[in-house]
Amino acid sequence: MTEPREERTTAAVRPYVITRGRAGSSRDDLPWETLVMASGSTPPPELQPEYRRIVDFCQGLLSVAEVAAHLGQPPAVVQVLLADLIDWGHLVARPPVRVVQRADRDLLRKVLDGLESKL
Repeated sequence: MTEPREERTTAAVRPYVITRGRAGSSRDDLPWETLVMASGSTPPPELQPEYRRIVDFCQGLLSVAEVAAHLGQPPAVVQVLLADLIDWGHLVARPPVRVVQRADRDLLRKVLDGLESKL
């Protein structure tokens, strides 16, 4: 009796082939928490499969890290592909929300305390 074959969850294509040998992208502003979403434009049929899969995944907001998990590729590879799709107008990106600084929290606490004292 033969053992069941293990199913592959990642692509058999090497990452450097997917990015055509590029290690960086035209955008340095794509941290892992950046949200991306399909722009609604129809990608051309000759687009390589990884790009098409990304556009399909991104019908709603997804982070760069989530797209990488869906593709089964390293985030650095996905950042290159996402930058291409953004440059070509097939995706839009929303930068991560900046972290609230301590001074901002203190100011918000004072405002909240002031509002509560009025009640």
